[in-house]
Amino acid sequence: MAAWYGPLADLVVAVHAAFVLFVVSGGLLVFRRPAIAWVHLPAVAWGVGIEWVGGICPLTPLEQWLRSRAGDVGYSGDFVQHYLLPVLYPAGLTREIQIVLGAVALAVNVGLYAWWWRGRRGGPVG
Repeated sequence: MAAWYGPLADLVVAVHAAFVLFVVSGGLLVFRRPAIAWVHLPAVAWGVGIEWVGGICPLTPLEQWLRSRAGDVGYSGDFVQHYLLPVLYPAGLTREIQIVLGAVALAVNVGLYAWWWRGRRGGPVG
């Protein structure tokens, strides 16, 4: 089982990255499938909220626990560790940057939903 901890940690990082991408740009999916808003809006609320309160996503300690069980000390090596981790865990992340990231995610989504809503109501979209 110990051999599975590293790949499972990589999977958690990939899911985490996919969730962050969904939070930021998932509003685009609403243009094709409006029902996705029922999943996307709570995801946005969670993503923005976790940034604004300075909380830690439960996926982060899970990934770290899996890495420690795998005997990993740091993030060096494969593609996931080299390319995805710096996006999720940037060096020098401060509370101010977290608040800005939350505000950007919120602003992007407010803009996307406003654009979608205007298009549904027959108003000018572009």
